[in-house]
Amino acid sequence: MLTRLLGAKAAIAIAASVLCLAGVAGATTGTLPGPAQQVADRVLNAVGVTAPDQARERGPSRPDAADAGAAADAGGLCRAWRAGQDGQQGATDGAAAFEALATAAGGADKIAAYCQAITARPGQAKKEPATTRGTTPATASTTAQGRDSEPPVPPTGRYIVVLKDSVASPVAVAHSHARKHDAQLGFVYSAAIKGYSATLSSGAVRALRADPLVAAVVEDREVHLAAQTLPTGIDRIDGELSSTASGDGAGSVDVDIAIIDTGIDSKHPDLNVVGGVACNGNGREDRNGHGTHVAGIAAARDNDIGVVGVAPGARLWSVRVLNSSGKGSFSNVICGVDWVTANAGTIEVANMSLGGSGSEPAASGCSTRDPLHDAICRSVGAGVTYVVAAGNASANAQGFVPAAYDEVITVSALADFNGQPGGGAAATCRADTDDTFADFSNFGSDIDLIAPGACIYSTYRSGRYATLSGTSMASPHVTGAAALYQAAHPEASPSEISSALQSAGNLDWSNLDDPDGSKERLLNVDAL
Repeated sequence: MLTRLLGAKAAIAIAASVLCLAGVAGATTGTLPGPAQQVADRVLNAVGVTAPDQARERGPSRPDAADAGAAADAGGLCRAWRAGQDGQQGATDGAAAFEALATAAGGADKIAAYCQAITARPGQAKKEPATTRGTTPATASTTAQGRDSEPPVPPTGRYIVVLKDSVASPVAVAHSHARKHDAQLGFVYSAAIKGYSATLSSGAVRALRADPLVAAVVEDREVHLAAQTLPTGIDRIDGELSSTASGDGAGSVDVDIAIIDTGIDSKHPDLNVVGGVACNGNGREDRNGHGTHVAGIAAARDNDIGVVGVAPGARLWSVRVLNSSGKGSFSNVICGVDWVTANAGTIEVANMSLGGSGSEPAASGCSTRDPLHDAICRSVGAGVTYVVAAGNASANAQGFVPAAYDEVITVSALADFNGQPGGGAAATCRADTDDTFADFSNFGSDIDLIAPGACIYSTYRSGRYATLSGTSMASPHVTGAAALYQAAHPEASPSEISSALQSAGNLDWSNLDDPDGSKERLLNVDAL
């Protein structure tokens, strides 16, 4: 019951405030019944909101710490509002009364910020409001997110604002919020998730976290690169034995692959680039080389020049989310995922040879308040298979995203220098042991498959070719394999494709140096 939650005195204040629902406009004109009006006046005074009639009668409002009664009433009402935000039983009326009071007072943002500052859940320290007239606390101890804690809010920063699914027009809401909070708007998302990215002040962050249209406000973070010849990688996974016989100089795969990366060299003669989107900088062209290299591993043409990919000649979509230095942010990546999701009727497979710090969200489903996870989750739900690099930190992949997400196919790297099983080949471009777990690769229970990732020769920017190493190179081998399976089984779901690739894999490699001791299946496409 509400009384048990708040104590007798606060309960009386809330009960009085609930009366405002019947005639809340009176809260600012002094026309409510006595008890309700007293509570309304004291709460409004505590947060520095005064109706015109009250100002004339009593002079300016003074939100001082000296008014202990006002602080007590406001604190009790705010705790009820907080409990309502968190879904605690019996707090709904208090939360509704607060919202009505705030709306009538014309100070919803100010009151919301105040309540965020002074309200604390059990076990948390209470933050007292600032005592300087006309100011509010700089840091809120809790938010309307329902989380146990929130990180400190810097004066300004880049954020991703996730809107509730009930929002009809993310574009309209994003622009409305930008005007209201003097925010610098970035991307607007409407397919994978509803929301937007923006540069926000600390006050705007607190206000948005209390906004009824907002599901979450998450700090934007950085992401980075996870870093005709028959390449050793194609040879090692038996690409020349697949249904398209990579390397026989003919044929192409009827499938569409999105490369979410630094872009792709659209004029490279060995690649079939058909379109894309720029989510970082101007244009879809690759100014780094990484995205073009990844694209070639997945789908370089089967012709008489350069190299050949796992799914030769597949249509490639350049989704540029990283800049010329191979850097970007979660907001850039979500922009790319959102675009892919909007085009899920065309694009079947997406490769993400990139990553940043993070972990699998505790909540399940596609509404976890982790914007990147939820965007990918919903994109997979739309039918797109996502293949991602495990990362190159020689660490457990559970601390890196998107590698840690359950919805994707996460790929670790094999060190292979001659394209053949059995080991014993001399290292070529870097030091490692042939046919073993690559010493740079991330590991752990989130890994689904292992594929060649050391000294891989592929296409590169400006029409060239290059040799690179990393789980970034392992991932597109699996992406190409997923494309092969999709082409042969057009109705297959992402989970069915993942299961099929794992079933087709083998254990013909040495995992003696694999830190987790669990032997992932090595990608093999001879049966695809």
